[in-house]
Amino acid sequence: MKRSYTQRARAQSAEANRRRILDAAVTLLSSRLRSDIRLEDVAAEAGVSVPTVLRAYGSRARLIELALEKVLEGMGAELERPEPGDVAGSVTAWFDHYERFGDAVVRNLADESDPAAAPIVRLGRTLHRRHVERQLGPRLAAVPEERRATVVDALVCVCDVYTWKLLRRDMGRPRDGAEATVALLIESLLKGE
Repeated sequence: MKRSYTQRARAQSAEANRRRILDAAVTLLSSRLRSDIRLEDVAAEAGVSVPTVLRAYGSRARLIELALEKVLEGMGAELERPEPGDVAGSVTAWFDHYERFGDAVVRNLADESDPAAAPIVRLGRTLHRRHVERQLGPRLAAVPEERRATVVDALVCVCDVYTWKLLRRDMGRPRDGAEATVALLIESLLKGE
């Protein structure tokens, strides 16, 4: 009976370590380039040793891949909080996301020539476009068919992390003013102004 208890306790401890390690990698991914995350950093953040990280995930590449999946899952849920068609709510969700991850995203975009970063950047672009189309889709129905593809392209640009960076970082605009600017641009595009 004691052996069964010991094995169960070890399994629970190993699972708790796996969760802490993955959470640590997710935390680091939100503030650093993927290439800048070392196993030593993950281990320190999780309160475990590097060999424990490797026992839990096998390799740095596998850990980072799983952490990225978790980050993207969380981003998707966060960004889909507002109802489709709600421009102000969608802009706020984008800004919530960019305030949290924008600087790291911009760094990853700058590192796009790195073969490890390129697939992440491509996936991010695809997901961003899909999200813009989902969130603004009900409003796009009123845009004439011959203009719709151009308007979608413009909306993807307006809602992009670079627009956030330009307003918040480069121009130093307060968040509420920056959000109002993006909402104005979206509404202007949707109304054909």
